[in-house]
Amino acid sequence: MAIPEGGEIGGEVHEGHDQLLYFVEGQGEATIGEVTVDVQAGDVSIVPSGTFHNFRNTGSVMLKLYTTYSPPEHEPGTEHATKSEADAE
Repeated sequence: MAIPEGGEIGGEVHEGHDQLLYFVEGQGEATIGEVTVDVQAGDVSIVPSGTFHNFRNTGSVMLKLYTTYSPPEHEPGTEHATKSEADAE
């Protein structure tokens, strides 16, 4: 996933699976439940099923991260060019 400067994924809740995010480039802000912390390359965030979360780019370069879901949320090979495409699916 890549979040542009000033962008965010938008607050959301996933039911039925946990999410792990591994940040590889940039700086941002992670809100998980009622806690907000700064994140940067090398940090990991874990979002338990049913927990509100949002991730925002607070830096001057793209915030890049890998995210995994357990169990998987999407079919193998699924790619979305934009968040609106992912939301539509």
